[in-house]
Amino acid sequence: MSIASDMIRGHTDTIILAQLMRGDSYGYKINRAIEMKTGGQYELKEATLYTAFRRLEQMGCITSYWGDENTGARRRYYSITELGVENYYRMLADWEQSRQIIEELIRPDGTVGN
Repeated sequence: MSIASDMIRGHTDTIILAQLMRGDSYGYKINRAIEMKTGGQYELKEATLYTAFRRLEQMGCITSYWGDENTGARRRYYSITELGVENYYRMLADWEQSRQIIEELIRPDGTVGN
């Protein structure tokens, strides 16, 4: 069963910020981490990922810098800012509230859980 992209699409920024909360990283590595965490059920399209990076950088939530690779192509690394951390926790709280509302609305008897 694959994860519905529509359910995840609105949370791309939150997902990226969550990955950067673990430390600086680059696009390919972030996308592989997402794919691994979902057991291969989800990965971001490259255009979606880099559009989100640009948006987050313009918002001041992340900064970027070029890596110092000795071999292979240079990588652009991304780092979360203090504003990014604040926005991540706000987005996480918004998600929790939305999740609770959706669970309430889709359960026939109004109960949460199995």
